Amino acid sequence: QVQLQESGPGLVNPSQPLSLTCTVTGDSLNIILHYWMWVRQPPGKKMEWIGYIDWDGKTDYNPILESRTSISRDTSKNQFTLQLNSVTPEDTAVYYCVRVHSVHKNAMTSHPAKSSGYWGQGTQATISS
Repeated sequence: QVQLQESGPGLVNPSQPLSLTCTVTGDSLNIILHYWMWVRQPPGKKMEWIGYIDWDGKTDYNPILESRTSISRDTSKNQFTLQLNSVTPEDTAVYYCVRVHSVHKNAMTSHPAKSSGYWGQGTQATISS
């Protein structure tokens, strides 16, 4: 059974980087046609796709966040990591890691929804001094 688990600090000071890790069990980051994504939901707002890393290590990011975002992976630990730099209170959100098959990739990048893919339970990240 595929399971994803997010981990990271719950509270980050403004202007600092936010770093979150997703640990995957029951699957491998190298499986072809699987996309490993980060999605977030700010309070009272809709879900927002942040970016992904694919089975081959290629990345793509939401253009709105691209200048501040980096996604990497450690295949030996079966983990992938999000780093979001220069955070502000507007980055406060529940952050999810998600595995999506290629057939759902385009839909997920434009309108993320829990009806597709495997999702972690989410982790709250609050940006505040």
